[in-house]
Amino acid sequence: MENKYDFGMIGLGVMGRNLLLNMADHGFSVIGFDKDAQKTGSLEAAATAGTVVKGVGSLESMVQQLQTPRKVMMLVPAGKPVDDVIESLLPLVEKGDVIIDGGNSHYSDTLRRVKYLEEKGVHFMGMGVSGGEHGARTGPSIMPGGDEKAYQHVKPLLEAIAAKVNNEPCTAYMGKDAAGHYVKMVHNGIEYAIMQLISEVYDLLHKGAGLNNDELYEVFKQWNEGDLQSFLIEITRDIFLQKDDATNNRLLDMILDKAGSKGTGKWTSQDAMELPVAVPTIDTAVAMRTISGYKAERVEAAKLYNTAVKPFSGEKQVLIQQAGEALYTAIILCYAQGLAMLFQASRELKMDIPLQDVVKSWRGGCIIRSTLLQDFYKAYNSNPQLANILLDGPLAAIVQQKQASLRGVIITAVQQQVPVGGLMSALAYFDAYSTERMATNMIQAQRDYFGAHTYQRIDKEGSFHTEWGA
Repeated sequence: MENKYDFGMIGLGVMGRNLLLNMADHGFSVIGFDKDAQKTGSLEAAATAGTVVKGVGSLESMVQQLQTPRKVMMLVPAGKPVDDVIESLLPLVEKGDVIIDGGNSHYSDTLRRVKYLEEKGVHFMGMGVSGGEHGARTGPSIMPGGDEKAYQHVKPLLEAIAAKVNNEPCTAYMGKDAAGHYVKMVHNGIEYAIMQLISEVYDLLHKGAGLNNDELYEVFKQWNEGDLQSFLIEITRDIFLQKDDATNNRLLDMILDKAGSKGTGKWTSQDAMELPVAVPTIDTAVAMRTISGYKAERVEAAKLYNTAVKPFSGEKQVLIQQAGEALYTAIILCYAQGLAMLFQASRELKMDIPLQDVVKSWRGGCIIRSTLLQDFYKAYNSNPQLANILLDGPLAAIVQQKQASLRGVIITAVQQQVPVGGLMSALAYFDAYSTERMATNMIQAQRDYFGAHTYQRIDKEGSFHTEWGA
C-alpha cells in the first residue's frame, strides 16, 4: 500500500473533518478515520475538487498509508477515549512518529502522556485549537506544545492552515510538555470571563436603562467599530437581531437563563489556586454560571427579596459611553489575569511559554481574538519577561484613563440591583494589584493570634510571633 498521505486524523466530527479539509485546501494530502462509517464517507464528499482527501474504515489502514515520520492527530472526547486511542495506535506506529491530541484535555493528562510515549520513542503533542467549526475550516488559532523536535515536523502544515493577521500565522510553538493544552485552558478561562462581562453590560443596558434589542444592536455595532473590536463583541451584536422561528420574537429573549459549561473555565480557576495566582474575574464567571443553574431557587428568592431592577433616571447616552469604556477596561483586566497565570505557570511547571507568541496566536482565528491583543503583542515584544501586562506603560495609561467609567458603571448597577460580579471582581483585582500596602497585615496578625502562624515585619528581616493579649 503506497505511503502517500501527509497527515492523518482520528475522529471526523465537525472539528476533525473541517481541519482535514482545511489542510487539503492548502495542498496537503490527508486521510481520516472514524468509527462512524457515515462520517468517514461524508469526509470525501465534502472535499474541494482537486484536493487529496481520503476516508478509511480502519485505524490500521490509515496509519499504513501515512508518510514517515507519521503525523496523526486525534479529536476525540477528553479523558479515557484519548488513552484508548493511544493504546490502539502504539502497535501501529514507529519510533519518531508524532501523535497529537487536539481536544480539550487537562494539561496534567497531557503531561502524563508526553512522558509515557517519550519512553517508547514516540513524540506526543497537546495542541489547543480555537475558532469553532468555521475557524477549523477557514483558519483557526492553533496552540501546539510538547517536543520541539516534533513541532518542526508539523510547523509548515500548522502555519499554512492557521488564521493570518498581518500575513503572520496565528500559531507558534507554545512551549514544552503540556504547554499547548495549558495555554488553551487559560484561553478558555479568559473566554468565560469576557462573556460574563459582556452579559453584565447587556443586562445593565437592557433591564437597567431599558434599551431594546435594536438599540443594543446599534450600541454593540458602534463598539465593534472602535476600541472594543473583537469576535465576542461582533457576535453579540448579531445575536440581538436573530429572530425565533417558533414565536417571531427575538431569539435572545426566548433563551432560558441557565449557562452550560464544559469544564475548562473551572480548570483554570482550580489550577490558578494551585499555583497560586489570582484570577478573580475568571473565578466569578465560573461561579455565575453555577448560580445560573439555580433557576428555581432564584425565582423563589426574587419574590422573597422583591429584587426588581430599579428604573434608570440618568442620561442613557452617558451610561452607554461609560459602559463601553468600563467593558474595555474590565476586558484588559481579564487578559491581565490570564496572562499572569501563564507567566507563573511557565516558571513553576518549567514549560517555557513565550507570551509574545501566545498573544500573537490569539490575534486571529480564536474566540477571544481582539484588537487589544496587538497592544499586548507590542508590550511583550518590548519586554518578554513582563510579569503582568498592567506593568506595561502604554497599557497602564489606558487603564488609568478609563477606570473612572468602570467605577461609575458599577455604582449605577449596584443602585439598580443589577448583578455585576464580573465587573466588580475586575475592579477589585486592579485596586488590589495597584495598592502598595494592602490590609493583609491585619490577616497576618489574626493568623498569628489564633494559630501562631508568625508574621514578617516592615522594619527588619525574619519571622516573628507574638503572645497576643498577654
